[in-house]
Amino acid sequence: MESALFVLLILISLGLITVVLLQSGRSAGLSGAISGGAEQLMGKQKARGVEAFLSRATVVLAVLFFLVTIALAYFL
Repeated sequence: MESALFVLLILISLGLITVVLLQSGRSAGLSGAISGGAEQLMGKQKARGVEAFLSRATVVLAVLFFLVTIALAYFL
């Protein structure tokens, strides 16, 4: 059981790393932090298409990562 959880944790970790690296950056340097930061905080820019999928996949994989980690700690 522990071996299966370790393998599952590694696969989820690799998937989470991949999904996070595939996402585009939220800022465009210092100018993006000053001018574009307020727009992103207010939600004027909606994620569409691939960005929405990557965002949802990040949340799902992060939740799975925590659940599997807690289960692994319980069984060890």
